[in-house]
This record gives sequence, C-alpha cells and structure tokens, in this order.
Amino acid sequence: MKILSKEQIYEGDKLTAKRQNISSTELMERAGTQIFNWIHMRMQGAPVPIHVFCGIGNNGGDGLVLARHLINHGYNVYTYVVNYSDKRSKDFLINYDRIKQTTKEWPTLLTSEKDFPSITPEAIIVDAVFGIGLNRPIDDWVKHLFQHFRASKAFTLSIDIPSGLLTDKVPENENDVVWAGFTLSFQTPKLVFFLPQTSKYTVQWEVLDIGIDLEYIYNLNTETELIGKQEVLPLYQPREKFSHKGSFGHALIIGGSYGKIGAVTLASRAALSSGVGLVTAFVPKCGYVPLQSSFPEAMVITDKEEECISDISFEIEPTAIGIGVGIGTHDKTIAAFEAFLKANTKPLVIDADGLNILSKKKALLKLLPEQTVLTPHPRELERLVGTWKDDFDKLEKTKAFSKKYNVIVIIKGANTITVFQDKYYVNTTGNPGLATAGTGDVLTGVITGLITQGYQPLVASIFGVYLHGKSADIILQDYGYQSLIASHVIEGLGEAYIDLFKQPEQPQQAENKEDQNA
Repeated sequence: MKILSKEQIYEGDKLTAKRQNISSTELMERAGTQIFNWIHMRMQGAPVPIHVFCGIGNNGGDGLVLARHLINHGYNVYTYVVNYSDKRSKDFLINYDRIKQTTKEWPTLLTSEKDFPSITPEAIIVDAVFGIGLNRPIDDWVKHLFQHFRASKAFTLSIDIPSGLLTDKVPENENDVVWAGFTLSFQTPKLVFFLPQTSKYTVQWEVLDIGIDLEYIYNLNTETELIGKQEVLPLYQPREKFSHKGSFGHALIIGGSYGKIGAVTLASRAALSSGVGLVTAFVPKCGYVPLQSSFPEAMVITDKEEECISDISFEIEPTAIGIGVGIGTHDKTIAAFEAFLKANTKPLVIDADGLNILSKKKALLKLLPEQTVLTPHPRELERLVGTWKDDFDKLEKTKAFSKKYNVIVIIKGANTITVFQDKYYVNTTGNPGLATAGTGDVLTGVITGLITQGYQPLVASIFGVYLHGKSADIILQDYGYQSLIASHVIEGLGEAYIDLFKQPEQPQQAENKEDQNA
C-alpha cells in the first residue's frame, strides 16, 4: 500500500473532484458519510454520549458531516466548534449551515477553557479539529483542550490524523497532540503512525476508502510503501517440479567467536529454513563441534584460529554470504574482514559486529558490492550514519547513507523499515516477542537465504523482513511475548510461507431451518 505525502493527498482530492465531476463539498460529504458508516456499524445506535469536536477547516467540515448523520440516526450527540481563528473553509461553512438546519441544538462554540464541556469516561470523543492541514502554532487553550480529552479517559477517535500531529515532524511537546485510541485515516495511512516517537499518538488505525481516483494512486510514485501480505505475495517465487538442491543456491554464513557460536547456528538454520539448497558455516575452530552436533544439515568450514576468525578463506562457491553474526571485533578479525571485503564479489548481508567494524573503519564501506544489505539495530545504525535529532532526521540520514554507498539498510524495530535510495518500505508484521537475543541473527539468515535462492537483494530484504515478523506473529499464540525465543522464529518460517496462500476466513453461514429443527 502506498503511503501518500500531505501534498499528494491534496492533489488527489483535487484530481478526484475533477475526474469524477464532483465538488469538494460532495467529496467531504462522502468522507463524513464513510466515518458515520464505520461508527454506526459498530455502535448500532447505542445510547453512548458522542462529543464531536470540529475545527474550522476541512477536517472540522468532516466532523460536521459526521455529527449531522449521527443526529439523523438518533444518537446522543454533542457538537462543538473549536474557534481558534476567524477564518473558515468554504466547505466547513456549507456543512455548518446544514447541521443548523438539522437540529435545534446548534454546535457549541468553544473560545477558551471556560467553554470546555464535561466528558465522562463512558463517552466517545471524536477529534476533527485540525487534520493534516495544520500550518500554524496551536493556541494554548486548544492544547489544554487536547489535555482535557486525555484527562477525561473517554475513548478518542481521530479523523484522518490525531490533531496537533504533523505528517512530517515529531511534536516538540506530547501534550500538544491528541492521544487517540483509534484513527480513521483517509485513503492511506500516515508515516507517523509507524515511527517510534509518534506511533503512540494513535493506538490503532484503519484506512477509510473515500474514493480517491484509483488511476492517480496507481501511477503515483510515493516515497513510502506499507508492506503486508498483499504486497509480498507477488514477490514469491514458486518451485519447479524437477528442481533440486542445486537449484536454490549455496548460502555461506561467516561469523562466530568463542562463546558466540549460537549466532552462526541461528543464522545458518534460518537460511536453510528460508529455502536454500545448501548452507555452509565458516567459524573459528571452537565452533566446529557445536555446529556439527546441533545442526547436522549444515556443512562447516573452520578458521585456523581456535577462538576467533583470523583468515576468511574457502574453496566453495557460495551464491550469497551473510557475515558478522557473533564475529567479534578482535584485531585479527577486523583485518580478516577487511581482506575479505577487498576480494569478495558475492552478494552480502552484514549484521552485528560486521556493522560495528564498518562503523570503525568507514573506508571499508566503499568496498561493499552494490545493494549490500545492512541490518542494524538503532545503536548500530547510529554508529553508521551519526546521531539524529528525531525519527524523521534518522530516516533522512539513512536515506542519504543508502544513496552514498548504494546499500540497502534495514532499520530494525517495531515497524522495521527497509531503506534503499529514495524509498522507505514499512513492514507490518512482528511483535514485541522479537525483542530477544538472536532474532536479528535469524533475520540475517532469512535474507541471506532469499538472496541465495535468486531473489534480488531489495526484494529479499522486504520479503525476508515480512516472513521473519509473520513467523513471530504465528508462533506468538503458543509462546507469548515473554517466552518467544529466536529458535521459535525459525520453526515458524514454514507456517509464514503457508500463510501467504491462506484465504481470509469467511463468516460461518447460519444453519438452515431443517438443521436447527433436527
């Protein structure tokens, strides 16, 4: 799913009105009606107080449309106009007149804190104050209104985006933003829903289709894409009947040091479980027995050193290489890593101490093959790209780094983001159970395995991140957040593949009369 920028949303609105030969007021009516339908389907006329707070722009106009429909269907509605300016949008004024013709209870005008209504915890707040069009400082009394929402403990539903939250900036003060329990986002989600510093402002979100021109969206080049099953299913490469293990490549996992052989074991197992034909692990001598005894499917090559890697040399011809997991930063290892990069021509996935070595010796970045995949956690990313002031700055610096070195950077987190050149790919799978040792090693193995099977590095990164998170989602029901470990994620990869082809469950049909009377 494409995530549109604020400017692209505005252009889509204008183009839709032109191509569908409708006015902006009619488009607003459509949007407000969709919000009402969403609420009505869930509430079915329940006698719950609904407080609709409308700004004086188009977001407020959407709120007035909603309030009018709620009133017409008998809901217990209280409508307010947050009067933060003398200016009003044309469509707001049209819908303000319409709601005055609908009910004798005209919207209450709020101009200061003394006008704030009492809101009980059992009520519902609809936030339609600002939307994405906020372009001015917020008055203090309006900020206090947002704090009044939160203090009431009532469920808050935001229209399009929580008021006070911008689409491209992190708020300076969290009290200046509405904290929504749910956000109904028009046509596309917003990038701020997925970033660590801003996702807290909406607990859940859902996209409402308001009929923006599909041709416009289809042909639009967006900076950000949201990755779910619908996006990764076309990436899957089916297997031929007469294929064999040689058809799916030979993955090489290089890493490990004394006490950290488990990282290589996890990455190697994950690579094989992702579908590669052959896996070889290159480890120091101390890793030979652990790997051969715990993972018999792998072949093992050892370094001449007992406890660390000092000379990366091998006679096999791997298809792709994953390097860095558990490798350590011994001086001998750093020298071996540098010599390896100078000689290597194979596709690479680099993780853990491989990234830390690169951050210590940044001249080595110029030796990386095109579209090398880097999989840093936040601290490793900071060492590579430098410090950032907020999440948007982090994305911009990562994008610049990706373009400079022509590499793919996977920013691991709650919504892992794959960055390549000018594009962000935001993953939707995964859960807090992945916050445990070894899951990053598993991701390295999965992506290395997919590249080995013939997936292009960017496709392998997007697909691998999705499968890794989906596996964790599937096995979560058996282990819970606290007891999920990296090995479980490997065990769930098969189910993650199978899930790609599962159809959504259909509601059970009601039994017919004969069955009921039997």
